[in-house]
Amino acid sequence: MTWRLLVLGGACLLLMGVRGQCKEQRNRRTVSFHQTQQDGDQRQVLSRPERDTTASPRPTFTACKLPLTTLEHQVLDQNTHEVILVLSTISAPLHSFFEGGSSRLYRSADYGKSFHDISHLINNTFIRKEFGLLAGPGNSQQVILTADTPVLDNTGGVIFTSTDAGVSFKSVQLPFHPAQPITFHFLNPEYLVVISIDGGLWLSLDFGTVWKKVHEGTQSFTWGSGITLFFSFSPKGTVEADRRGELFLKRTEDLGKTFTTVAHSIFSFGYVGGFLFTSVIETLGAPRVIYVSSDQGEHFNKAQLPSASTEQFYSVLDGDEDMIFMHVDNPGEESYFGTVYTSDDRGILYSKSLERHLFGGEGKSDFTNVTSMRGVYLTNILEEDGRIRTVISFNRGGEWTLLNKPQNVECGEDSRNDCNLHIHGEHSRYNGITPMLPLSDPTAVGLVIAHGSLGDSISSTRPDVYVSEDGGYKWRGSLRGPHHYSILDAGGLVVAVEAHPMDGQINTIKFSTDEGQCWKVYNFTEQPIFFAGLTSEPGTKTMNISVWGYRPEDDHQPMWVVVTIDFQSLLTRECGNQDYVQWLAHATEGGDLATEGCVLGYKETFRRLRKLSVCRNGRDYVVSRQKSPCPCTREDYLCDYGYYRHENSSECMRQLDTADHALEVCLNGEEEELRTLGYRKVPSDKCEGGFTPLRIKETVNRHCGNSSQPPTASPYSETPREKMLLIVVCVGSGIVILVAVAAAVYTVRRMGYGNRAPTYRFSVLQLRDDNCSIAADPESVASSNGTSVFQVDSDDDLIE
Repeated sequence: MTWRLLVLGGACLLLMGVRGQCKEQRNRRTVSFHQTQQDGDQRQVLSRPERDTTASPRPTFTACKLPLTTLEHQVLDQNTHEVILVLSTISAPLHSFFEGGSSRLYRSADYGKSFHDISHLINNTFIRKEFGLLAGPGNSQQVILTADTPVLDNTGGVIFTSTDAGVSFKSVQLPFHPAQPITFHFLNPEYLVVISIDGGLWLSLDFGTVWKKVHEGTQSFTWGSGITLFFSFSPKGTVEADRRGELFLKRTEDLGKTFTTVAHSIFSFGYVGGFLFTSVIETLGAPRVIYVSSDQGEHFNKAQLPSASTEQFYSVLDGDEDMIFMHVDNPGEESYFGTVYTSDDRGILYSKSLERHLFGGEGKSDFTNVTSMRGVYLTNILEEDGRIRTVISFNRGGEWTLLNKPQNVECGEDSRNDCNLHIHGEHSRYNGITPMLPLSDPTAVGLVIAHGSLGDSISSTRPDVYVSEDGGYKWRGSLRGPHHYSILDAGGLVVAVEAHPMDGQINTIKFSTDEGQCWKVYNFTEQPIFFAGLTSEPGTKTMNISVWGYRPEDDHQPMWVVVTIDFQSLLTRECGNQDYVQWLAHATEGGDLATEGCVLGYKETFRRLRKLSVCRNGRDYVVSRQKSPCPCTREDYLCDYGYYRHENSSECMRQLDTADHALEVCLNGEEEELRTLGYRKVPSDKCEGGFTPLRIKETVNRHCGNSSQPPTASPYSETPREKMLLIVVCVGSGIVILVAVAAAVYTVRRMGYGNRAPTYRFSVLQLRDDNCSIAADPESVASSNGTSVFQVDSDDDLIE
């Protein structure tokens, strides 16, 4: 396989693989409908005050360390390459380096072992910091660089396009100035779409050579199914239209030749898992409600969810074609929490899944899809006494429980009677407690790596690294203190670098061949560096890892260094049949043999690597699994609409406010009456026979609502001046890593790049794609979910 890296002025890196590909994941897919206010040109977030987490004495455990043999050290030394990147010598003021971009472009075709300056290919042009580098999701060889062009002095911007992974670039003069990153179509990277600074919607069908303006007054857009494109716009062209719910939603199915208006008077919209969501006010003065379409906007139905007042919001936490996780904020400006609901396969009927779900005032949710095990989700709840605690579900939100105490860790004296593991997520990362989010990957079956605290709740003290090898059932303490970590060789190799050491510099990397049970330490450089980030080839099948950082020079300029370590020469033996065992997922000790390992209606037996086998899975490794059906039990069912699961019980109870009347739902203009015993099967559950409760849906011959258009308020509605924010986290299948390495002037400042993935500034719609690399810290370069990232931005911009 051929790999290439592009480095922009020592500040940006593009690692590209011709055939490598990230697995498409649906984790961390989030759509948020928020209320904000804007005064003049200064945007201000209506965020709630930060809540302090409690501090408690740290539990004790000893990390397992194995000595590195002399031979192993020699082999790694021979396969470790340090490269120094020279900063731009073109005269430019200091602030232009931080705010404008860079004029040096470097390229590597050997995993970062050597670099070549190719700045002349882009005429030494300064590239934008905000969204300067983009890579095609379906073709790693397609790259777009956006020049930093002054708006007042030019009629349009400039981009540089490459179809050969940076071997050559073509300069394109744009007839507009882009207001956000250019967006690729997810299947055909020749199709590009972007919004200009004057609200124009521009489309290119030939990878940016020719552009056509297809609409004006555009506020936001998103690709739907196939080549369908949805976008909202204001016919009056007013910037306050989205705050008053006066936007129109249009659809084009022929790339801008014809248009169809599918909704009007909306606040915002989103497209997740095949479902099109709109947020509207049905009548003047009424709270907002959600309408859902599963047929690309032909018909809308009202989601059976609590309505949201002006200080509340909705957020789609995760979703696919079978089910949606929806967070509904609790009333009150300082509630900090809400309720998680799960939908049916139509996205219309919702059941209560989890109460008091934490959603911080900074717009952070800890909701995490554990992609290494089917049906597993992690998140945090806010107890009435203010404690933040972690809960886990092994059946897609059917039931939630606290995490078990790690096997090798003892609790402190003050929490022996109430001791569980609690996982740090977005809330903790945003507040600087932890540098990384939980990490998992479908190719590393059952493996989960996360920062955690032990006790009765999450602690604000330095977290430790904990590892689970069975998808979250059992945990063990793995590393003391916070670390940056990465999964390599489909879980056969895990690497970690200490975060925030005492002197701020690092020179060692830790690696484990037994899923984090024991670690070896390798000193990769004699001159320590200030750490900026970890990057690896997309996916988890690589055995190369690059450590990025800088050393301050006498002139206070950073000397950028990338150290690439090739572990393939250390683990030379390919794994054979004797190195693998059969493993039943979701199996627990002492369970019923008939239902042991049954989740969502079937069992899965995997072929996975033995702990004591020191070998490599290799690039041809494919996850092997066998499925077998299970009899239905109550665990295969969610509580139906109007019902809830009683605490510490699998039985569904009817809600008091629905106890005396039939459950009626308006679907496609006809009223549907639902008769149920309180249970509905979890979407995608494949169980057979067993527990089968009655559930009958009958269409009543009564017209209701409007099946083709959500009911809307008058266009001259005098609703408060507020704004909806729609955040969409899309999981991409791209095969490119973009890493912004934090450039720094030693005595002045360090340039910060957020480790969240691309922020598409759409006014009310922002898209984020998680990336294939590993984050350094909240101001460094990449996230941890194994998918592509295009450009990073500050977390402060997630809520406008």
